[in-house]
Formats: sequence, structure tokens, C-alpha cells
Amino acid sequence: YYIITRKKELGQLTGKEYTVRTIVTSALTQIVSEKNGVEMFECYTGFKWIASVMRELEGKRQYIGGGEESYGFLAEDFVRDKDSVSAAILFGEIAAWAKDNVKTLYEMLQDIYVEYGFSKEKGISVVKEGRSGAEEIEAMMKNFRENPIKELVGSKVTLIKDYVTLKATDLNLEEEYTLEMPTTSNVLQYFTQDGTKVSIRPSGTEPKIKFYVEVHSKLKSREEYDAVDAAAEKKIEQVCKDLGI
Repeated sequence: YYIITRKKELGQLTGKEYTVRTIVTSALTQIVSEKNGVEMFECYTGFKWIASVMRELEGKRQYIGGGEESYGFLAEDFVRDKDSVSAAILFGEIAAWAKDNVKTLYEMLQDIYVEYGFSKEKGISVVKEGRSGAEEIEAMMKNFRENPIKELVGSKVTLIKDYVTLKATDLNLEEEYTLEMPTTSNVLQYFTQDGTKVSIRPSGTEPKIKFYVEVHSKLKSREEYDAVDAAAEKKIEQVCKDLGI
């Protein structure tokens, strides 16, 4: 939000800029980008994939920022891996800009939610240790694929993306299309009518199966934030119950 807002204020948006997010990162980043005429690309988790998008678009488009759900952020393209140094410096700049605009960073975030819609995300890791745990995780992924979730918190599932087959199924249109990704990955995603998104994937490094839950709603003013945030937290808890975790 800050990078795009400042570039607009300074007349530095040329129409060739783009941003990148991983497939389990908040959709709010895409909403902010696209509502300001900046295209956002999706990639798999890991900064090597963000760097791969940079390499593909080098000399054609201008990368201005991107990151992943685990708070990693990469500003500009002179470092092509997770870079906390430039991210921390940029965050200090954002804090100074917010203060110049008589806002705290917290109020700035609330204003983003008012303008672009409220979004809350939560990651849940379910630990399954040992060989039996690995087999259980494999069985869970198989079950989610063979018995797709039909609704979450009373909202109908309208889209399923399976990155093993690179196929997406639009349940409203009863159509299937191909996911344009460089390779396959053991990730399954569900999207519901009310904007809820659930991503499921086994960890590649730990004995865990990971669930990423994202819910959306509207925020009319800063004063409503606490109530809207609490409602979102309850909704995430119910999503977890529906998933059986």
C-alpha cells in the first residue's frame, strides 16, 4: 500500500510496475495492487519463486515489492532473497510517513481496511510425528482431495485449486481450467462464496500439515475495528472446526 501510494503521489507509476505474492499470502495485497492499476503475480512459497518471476520479467516490467505470509518482504530487485534489512528500513520510512500524515501505523492499517476491505489471516500447524504421522498427513491430503469440502461456516465452496494436478474447478460454472505454474506442488485451496480462503499443504521440512485460513468482511470506520476483528477471529475458529482441526 505504501509503495504504490507514494509512487502515485510522486508521479512514478508508469504502468509497467508489478508486485508478487505467494499463493498462501493475503488476497488483500492483490486487491490493493490491482485497484491501483498494478498487476500482481502469484507464485509458490519461498523467495526463490519471487526471484524467478523477477528473472522472467527482467527488462520488460518493474518489480516494486512482494512477499509471503510469514512476514518476509522483498523491496526492489537488487536483492533476490528474503531481505530483512531493506524491509526494516522501508518500515521505518513508512512509520515516518504515517507520522507526517498524523497517523500511527495501527491507524494506517485500519484505514487500509476501510478503503480496501477487512482481511484476517491465521496459520494453523497440526503436528504429526514419525512414520505414522507422515502416513496420516498423506491420508489427510488424500481425503481432502477425494472428499472435497462443500461449504465452510455456511458459505458454499465455489472454487477449488489443486496444485498437484494444476487444475482449478469452478463449481459455479461447472468448469475446469489449468493453473499456470512452473511446476506442481502439494497444495490444495478452497474458496467460498463469502470470500473465505483455505490453503492446505504438508510442510516440506517439519512433521506438520499446515492450514492457512483467510476471511474477509467490511470495515466502515476505525471505530468498528475491534468488533469486526473479533467477529473474524470467531469465524476462523468455526472454519477450523469445519475442517476438523
